[in-house]
Amino acid sequence: MTVEKLLNLISGDFYVGVPDSQLKALCNYLMDRYGIDAKHHVITANEGNAAALAAGYHFATGKTPVVYMQNSGEGNIVNPVASLMNDKVYGVPCIFIIGWRGEPGVHDEPQHIFQGEITLKLLEDMDIAAYVIDETTTEEDISNVMDGFRKLLSTDKQVAFVVKKNGLSYEGNVKYENNNVLIRENVIEHIVDVCGEDVIVSTTGKASRELFEIRESKGQGHQYDFLTVGSMGHASTIALGVAANKPNTRVWCIDGDGAALMHMGAMAVIGSNKPNNLIHVVINNGAHETVGGMPTVAEAIDIPGVAKACGYPYVCSVDTYETLDKELKLAKEANVLALIEVKCNLASRKDLGRPTTTAAENKRSFMEYLKTVE
Repeated sequence: MTVEKLLNLISGDFYVGVPDSQLKALCNYLMDRYGIDAKHHVITANEGNAAALAAGYHFATGKTPVVYMQNSGEGNIVNPVASLMNDKVYGVPCIFIIGWRGEPGVHDEPQHIFQGEITLKLLEDMDIAAYVIDETTTEEDISNVMDGFRKLLSTDKQVAFVVKKNGLSYEGNVKYENNNVLIRENVIEHIVDVCGEDVIVSTTGKASRELFEIRESKGQGHQYDFLTVGSMGHASTIALGVAANKPNTRVWCIDGDGAALMHMGAMAVIGSNKPNNLIHVVINNGAHETVGGMPTVAEAIDIPGVAKACGYPYVCSVDTYETLDKELKLAKEANVLALIEVKCNLASRKDLGRPTTTAAENKRSFMEYLKTVE
């Protein structure tokens, strides 16, 4: 089914959410038609924010908002759906469009498996009626479903379309780019060269995949690294947990701008605790690059300034390899909590592989290494 046909039948006027590779056709269409426009289309920091913004839109207009997300984002909407949107509270009608990763019977990455199994059950538990869209879904199917959905929406309930792989299509071509010079994979290699046997906690997405391949290419072990394959936005807090309990070991967190924005409150907690063995590197390409390149707001905000206000004693921003190497070495030698923002290009290798070890194997190897340090 084309995105245009689906949205025509939905008759939405306001779309808000967090990009997903399964919904790339939808995201590209929205960027092509609206760009980022507070009245029609907003990409939020996380899915809970999207639900709240949708509620505000409904309060102001009386209309029904459309919220899109990957199914991993269901966890972030549980609270605003249950305690804000539900008809036992304020009653906010809303249409969710959810990309179904980890669909049972379809091979996917480990972080999606359990989430995929419980996707429809979570919606049921939140009293959200759902309909699954796949490659065979027709315009007539959606039209018939919307007849029932409109009745539910009229009683201030929420409904959802759960989209399987290739369930939506869009022929438009949207190009995402920036003018930064540094390449993320090269940046991570520079970090690896400086950190030695220090611990690295890397964020979900391509950054962890690149870290794994860099170790492979250098013939190094993976025991130093925790690859956060899921739970987007939580790598820095995981790193805090490690740093606080291994105070004599340097801990590096390789973060992304989308992840840092998703749960920015982590910076406040890290800054208030001030672990002097933690170095927080935010690789900022201003995009959700792993899922297609749709923009974040990170290019328009001062991430080091936010960290400084949260209590990080040392912050900086770099956009050349020379200044990157200088700041990495300074951070390595210093005994202070630091944040290094790295302005990065929107690019990655097309042949980038995935870790050949399982998430459980990564955890065990990492924990065994942590036993050897203090």
